[in-house]
Amino acid sequence: CAHERIIGERKVANKDKVLSIYEDDVHVIVRHKSGAEVEFGNTLLLVEQDDGIIVDWKLFRDQAPADSRLLQNSHQRITGKFGIDVKLVAGDRGFDSKANQKYLEKRDIFNAVAPRNPQQLQQCLEEEQFRQGQNRRSQTEARISILSHCFCGNPMRQKGFEHREIHMGLSVLSHNLWVL
Repeated sequence: CAHERIIGERKVANKDKVLSIYEDDVHVIVRHKSGAEVEFGNTLLLVEQDDGIIVDWKLFRDQAPADSRLLQNSHQRITGKFGIDVKLVAGDRGFDSKANQKYLEKRDIFNAVAPRNPQQLQQCLEEEQFRQGQNRRSQTEARISILSHCFCGNPMRQKGFEHREIHMGLSVLSHNLWVL
């Protein structure tokens, strides 16, 4: 692998790379963010309600599906666990899909997920409820930072996916107690 990359100057597929000598279930996560084009680890889905309480989370052992494929399962977990009616769902463009639009419309949930289509986004931004949902959604990045730096540790020191998953659950619990 190193010979291919360094000596041969050839790209190596992510699945063929050794990312950690300790952990075999970490992945390359393409972020496209300045200063961190890619990260290494496991993808975390984090869902919070208006007051910052984390109501759903999932740490993925394998490569996570596209964000658009996560929305419906997350909604079902939330309604199943808490027995509540969700009134509004907000998310970034990655969560937008025709299937999700239909899913939310069928359940009479206000769709504050940013559409992929720029013209459609401009139309949505004219609605106050959409803007409020997007404003609230922007705080989730800060919530992830608080969770990872103040409660989990960055990087997580636990060995093995099961231990990292347990630690994440305890970190979410601690975070929610702190918020309360």
